[in-house]
Amino acid sequence: MRINLTKKEIINSIYMQLGFSKKISENLLEDIFSLILNELIENKKVKITGFGTFVLKHKNSRIGRNPKTLEQKIISDRNVILFRPSKELKKYINQNEG
Repeated sequence: MRINLTKKEIINSIYMQLGFSKKISENLLEDIFSLILNELIENKKVKITGFGTFVLKHKNSRIGRNPKTLEQKIISDRNVILFRPSKELKKYINQNEG
């Protein structure tokens, strides 16, 4: 059972399937990640049709509690990235489960 998919494996897959050099494949992947990240920072939302939507959401600071010690601690405010898969992706995953 595979746990992680690394950038190196994606680059190798691009290299094998498309025939680009490994350097071009790496640059292509980095450009895609950079494009998604910049768009997310600018517009707070990136929708990739047939795949899903990334949303940047701000969470305010709050009081959290350690479940073991019950010690309370302030969790600082921060931005989080949420991902909502598209209907097509959900359908594909559920079709190919077994």
